[in-house]
Amino acid sequence: MSGKMEKLKLKCEIGLISGTSIIASSMIGSGIFMSPHSVMENIGSPGASLVIWACSGLLITIASLCYAEMGTVICESGGDYIYILRTTGQPAAFLFIYSNVLVQTSTTLSGIALSFAINIVAPLYEDDPAPEVAVKCLAAAAILTVATMNCLSTRFAIKLNVLILAANIFFLLVIAVGGLPFLVQTCTFNLQHSFEGTNLHINSIGISFFQCLWSFSGWNHLNCVTEELSHPEVNLPRAVMIAMPMVTALYLLVNVSYLAVLTPREIMSSTAVAVTWGNKVLGRWGWLMSVAAALSAFGSLNGSFFSGGRVCFVAAREGHMPDILSMAHVHRLTPSPALIFTTAVSLIVLIPGDFQSIINYFSFTAWFFYGITLSGLLYLKIKKPDLPRPYKVPIILPIVVLLVAVFLVLAPIIDDPQIEYLYVTLFIFSGIIIYVPFIHFKIFPGILNKLTVFLQLFLEVAPAEKNL
Repeated sequence: MSGKMEKLKLKCEIGLISGTSIIASSMIGSGIFMSPHSVMENIGSPGASLVIWACSGLLITIASLCYAEMGTVICESGGDYIYILRTTGQPAAFLFIYSNVLVQTSTTLSGIALSFAINIVAPLYEDDPAPEVAVKCLAAAAILTVATMNCLSTRFAIKLNVLILAANIFFLLVIAVGGLPFLVQTCTFNLQHSFEGTNLHINSIGISFFQCLWSFSGWNHLNCVTEELSHPEVNLPRAVMIAMPMVTALYLLVNVSYLAVLTPREIMSSTAVAVTWGNKVLGRWGWLMSVAAALSAFGSLNGSFFSGGRVCFVAAREGHMPDILSMAHVHRLTPSPALIFTTAVSLIVLIPGDFQSIINYFSFTAWFFYGITLSGLLYLKIKKPDLPRPYKVPIILPIVVLLVAVFLVLAPIIDDPQIEYLYVTLFIFSGIIIYVPFIHFKIFPGILNKLTVFLQLFLEVAPAEKNL
């Protein structure tokens, strides 16, 4: 590719409906079909679990509104990365992208793909666990399929999100409505003394929130693709206002249905609550819940992959990743190198497959960086009040979410300190070892430039600039 070639721009193909679907389909993954087990197990009572779900939905809705203001003030793709870069500085932004690309995004994608695979094969192995090799091969196939779709066509990936979201809403409504007859029968049995046995230890509350908030993961994905969103100053806040109340209401209705059909003990003993619910309510059609969970996981994988690749793309454009990752295909206008890199890392993480412990210990780091982002929003509100703000929230909202973020970061460490939290913290700050020589002092081996030129020719990509 000639250095004089005009830079490319990614197309603005995301409207209000597709933007809403990116948020909602990313959130409605396998979490709502499985997380009620973990939340109930940690908090100890059905009443308290419903409070956790309601509070989580309210917290994420407020956080989303704060991010909507951030996205209209800093109208660039990249989400937390670009917000931290513009308000806190390059070192903090690099530490975010370092931990995000190598662990958080790749682990999330691999975990979702594994959940998809487990639900696909579950009806075939009702009595015995599915072979691990088969599950991982199917998960790898899911990652490669989603990667191929996103590399070939942004429009197709967006349309697929909309279709899967419609199917997800249908299945969740089936669960919500299917529990109504049982609710009338069990309102004085399963739900009586609903707060009895509640575990009020700080660590238990924090872990319950982590497990519940995992089901809301993806709430900020639209902020990662702001430059591809048409009229972001209008559509970003509107998409948030549609998606967040809708998903929160569905989650609460589904949890009430679970509690109406299943006893708290049955929920705590089931790792796939929706499947257990389906077997009890739908009988021989209970396998449909496995299909629903698999479809939801695939939709979440597609939405998470779509946004995760863009964060890597933006970081490369800002000089925090290799230049090749900041390029787009000359014909399809998709950030294919960044998507291919994200795929490769996810497949590597898929090999060991020990996701649960990694997710638990890195959840608190996610809220650490959310806290930094919200601190940046407060900084802009106080120090730069004259910046154009097509949409803004009262200053009390980012303060509330920031305080909750501090609690979620510190609660597990203070109440039940574990050496793993220290390891995670050391890993994040080990990024400084890479940042100082390679980013700050720009020490690059000459072979990297030759590799970049080769990959440009091989992948048919060229530098892409911002959509402003």
